[in-house]
Amino acid sequence: MEPAAYLTGQLLIALPAIGDPRFDRAVALIFAHDADHAMGLVLNRRLEGLRLGEVLEQLGLPSPESRRLEPVLIGGPVQPERGFVIHSDDFRAKDGATLLAPGGLACTPTREALEAISRDTGRPSQSRLVLGYAGWGPGQLEEEIRRNVWLTCPADQEIVFETPESKVWTAALARLGVDPSLLTSEAGQA
Repeated sequence: MEPAAYLTGQLLIALPAIGDPRFDRAVALIFAHDADHAMGLVLNRRLEGLRLGEVLEQLGLPSPESRRLEPVLIGGPVQPERGFVIHSDDFRAKDGATLLAPGGLACTPTREALEAISRDTGRPSQSRLVLGYAGWGPGQLEEEIRRNVWLTCPADQEIVFETPESKVWTAALARLGVDPSLLTSEAGQA
């Protein structure tokens, strides 16, 4: 892929032909993509039995009442113990760890983002906590796209923050004008 074709800031939308139950109907937000690797965070897999308030309390941070019951997402199968905060770009980590993507989106993989969420001031206006990530080696994501197991579309704050996890896949497909009932698990090329 040419540098202009890298997918940072795009959504990857899994097609039925993906053949991997970990990514069945998954939608991942790509935060890093270059010739050497790609890294994304799945937006529509809820970690059952864990809420944002519990994570903040485990870290000894205050938990705002309005945020206590927010779900924690499973970002992917790699390093499931590692946390990331997807957030609006009105917050940036002081240590420079914040990754920015088009569309007003950002990702911070440090405790600093959780500390900001727990405060009344200085926190991002929108955020989601994600544990783990999806990763691809050199050329791996490009090959999967050639095999027609992913579609892509630009990410936006509405899908990332406002769409319930159960509707993210159909909402992302709708952005492309794709009717999910017409999709098949057979991959092919025209």
